Amino acid sequence: MGRHGWNSGARRWRLTALLGVGVAALALLVTLLNTLPGGGASTAGTTRDGDKVHGTPVTPPGTPQPAVGWGFTHTQFSADEGSDAATERVEGLLEKRSLPQNQHIMGWGAGNPEPSRGRYDFTEMDRRIDFVRRSGGTPIVTLCCSPDWMKGGRTGADHTDWSQASLETAPDRAHFKDFAELAATVAKRYPDVRHFIVWNEFKGFWNNAEGRWDYEGYTELYNLVYKALKKVDKDIMVGGPYLVMDSFDPRQKENASTTVKGPWGAMDQRVLDAFDYWNEHKAGADFVVVDGSSYTKDDDALPDEFAATGKLTAVGEWVRARTHGLPLWWAEYYVEPADGNDDRKGWSETHRVAVQAAGLIAMARGGATSGFYWNPEEEKGSGCAGCLWTPTDGAAGGAALPMFDLLSRFDTAFGPGARYETVSVAADDVPNVRVLATDKAVLVVNTQDRPISARVDGRRFAMGAYGVKWLTR
Repeated sequence: MGRHGWNSGARRWRLTALLGVGVAALALLVTLLNTLPGGGASTAGTTRDGDKVHGTPVTPPGTPQPAVGWGFTHTQFSADEGSDAATERVEGLLEKRSLPQNQHIMGWGAGNPEPSRGRYDFTEMDRRIDFVRRSGGTPIVTLCCSPDWMKGGRTGADHTDWSQASLETAPDRAHFKDFAELAATVAKRYPDVRHFIVWNEFKGFWNNAEGRWDYEGYTELYNLVYKALKKVDKDIMVGGPYLVMDSFDPRQKENASTTVKGPWGAMDQRVLDAFDYWNEHKAGADFVVVDGSSYTKDDDALPDEFAATGKLTAVGEWVRARTHGLPLWWAEYYVEPADGNDDRKGWSETHRVAVQAAGLIAMARGGATSGFYWNPEEEKGSGCAGCLWTPTDGAAGGAALPMFDLLSRFDTAFGPGARYETVSVAADDVPNVRVLATDKAVLVVNTQDRPISARVDGRRFAMGAYGVKWLTR
């Protein structure tokens, strides 16, 4: 969401001491040679051939499908860097599961892809794509954010403004076509990336004068990018609008929807209006993308953290009813309110995994076929609340954590093409559990902070407080 992880960390800046007068003089010469005449904009580290195919693409046979399953988004820190033993350990975990992996083109671990017009630097992006390839994942690219020169900032490799305000600024309308050309460049560079999400959460597309989303501006950008990508390859899958599906306390009336509501609250009508405009005026879409939290804009999970996940089902049903069967993706989803530092460390991991499992079930019930967990990876340390694996800075890092087990098993059991079945649940257990099932697997979640004895699908078994249990059918 807008305040949930803008933190770019795009370049892990390392200070290098220049020793000796000779080295300093050489550095000065290199700087001068890499500066555009008269503009003062450095082109150091950039190239002109941004659309040159990078590395060895791993393109699966056949036409790509619009539903990719349940995976995660790489954020500021991930397993593409760190101890070799740790990064290889994560690669091994992922190779066994083949989870889809999402990466932004600027920010969240990637540097400025085009610091000056026509001059490219995909160093960090290349490294992330290489990691996805080595770990056997399906690569997804989110086309956000935009280089400074497209949004009124300074040009040059040494002038990128990594502040939140700058990163969350949309391209100027005069540069929409330039951004579409950048998207096409990315598609040519990584031909094995077959799925692209256009922009992130309408960042920079707020109409202050009218107090609503600038859905006209976003849709114009989306359509230009959509056409540019289809020109590169008609089989590329493109989706949007990646709107934050905000909701209010049920008692709020201003801007609250009178139709899309429930015990969890009421949807922000301005978001629904923006979605409807995009849906009506889009040039096309192969899948539809939203994100959001189960809790309200005031960080209230109503009537409790498990029941609040019903919002994810309601949003999915509302979107699916308007998009005529387009696969539904959740680019981000949150079930645990953050603290003042935007951290989610207040719950035990058992509690967290249980509510996350309930959220995944709710999204699937709403018709979603794909979703991406925002992996809150940390650079260092032994623990990592809510992370998929431990930090990879040391040789012992990269060990799977409970959220990885949940996400990977959910993708295996309920990936694209899953056909859900109704299973029996004892009447006295209905209020206490969440259940999702196919003909092969059943996921059961205990929503109580106490042990229970549950009877599901004809079997009785004990579950610990906030327990998550998998049954084989």
